[in-house]
Amino acid sequence: MLAIVNGKVIVDQSVEKKVVLIEGDRILDICNTVPDEAEIIDAQGQYVSPGFIDIHIHGCNGFDIMTNTYESLMNISRFLLSTGVTGFLATTMTESSGKIRETIWEANRASCNVCGADILGIHMEGPFISFQYKGAQNPGYIEKPSVESFRKKCGEDEEFVKVVTLAPELEGAHELIEYLKERNIVASMGHTNADYEEAEKAIGWGVKSSTHTFNGMKGFIHREPGALGAVMDSDIMAEIIADGVHVHPAALRILARLKGFENLILVTDSMMAAGMVDGQYTLGGQKVNVKNGVARVISGQLAGSTLTMNRAVRNVKEFLNITVPQAVAMAAGNPARLLELKDRGVLAKGCIADIIIFNEDIRVTRVIKSGIDMGVY
Repeated sequence: MLAIVNGKVIVDQSVEKKVVLIEGDRILDICNTVPDEAEIIDAQGQYVSPGFIDIHIHGCNGFDIMTNTYESLMNISRFLLSTGVTGFLATTMTESSGKIRETIWEANRASCNVCGADILGIHMEGPFISFQYKGAQNPGYIEKPSVESFRKKCGEDEEFVKVVTLAPELEGAHELIEYLKERNIVASMGHTNADYEEAEKAIGWGVKSSTHTFNGMKGFIHREPGALGAVMDSDIMAEIIADGVHVHPAALRILARLKGFENLILVTDSMMAAGMVDGQYTLGGQKVNVKNGVARVISGQLAGSTLTMNRAVRNVKEFLNITVPQAVAMAAGNPARLLELKDRGVLAKGCIADIIIFNEDIRVTRVIKSGIDMGVY
């Protein structure tokens, strides 16, 4: 048995001076007493938090999920623990059907063997997207949504796919959204040229979230609110990239006031340069230049980010002037709720003991993964 003591324990939206007891891979209790037989972990007055969950990540630490997938995911998984991430969705790019299929298969295989953050599934970003809002996605592989094409890309690993980003205005999107809904796969609206009415219909069909909100979608104009207007005028969840580059802090504050913190999900959308120095990298087979920590393809389009989740939590706390528990919920509890992971994302009795300890600057100093003390960072 492990006992985390002397910490500021984040329980729901409060910070409490409690003891967290761990037995096996589960949280045994959150209480006031330490059993005599417990092995002590001293939090040294720092925050004790549920591990973060990143539902949109393409790579980091020099590795890309769609290149040498198995080896890359082994390395990405280990690196992510240092950023507080204990579970993530490996996110594909708009590539050939064969490449997407291979990546999903390799990621599913890797999920059984990682020794860091858990691979919770796949986020399929594209190829069912809009040419007008393709961003850094490869236009050569964009296609209309179809159930048949989706099933071909998944093969026998369809259950491993947890989120699909698509443009709901495209022919075939309605059928695919309904198919995903029936299988409890999250349909997320992104890289879309949908107007307000088209986006609103898609939400009615079963779209549950928006991908990197504000980016890759028709913006808000008072006479045509666009897809962004439909996101703000609904109760679907919204991904946000809080790096200060993708979205102005004031826009994030407006979104938070409209949707509430409970409907916002922090994502990194990071590519292989996260955790690395400026230089030349790749994303989805395209050359990317990283300067001052900002990743762009040759055309100048943003190409993911170099953000890490602990920095995202710190940033959103400052941008929105919110509490640490509120910021943590956006990186842990909210993504867990979207994916219906009832035993992750919060510190509560019976939940998986994925626990991180961090200081006031949200620098991760210790990780307990599935009840195993991974040591000091």
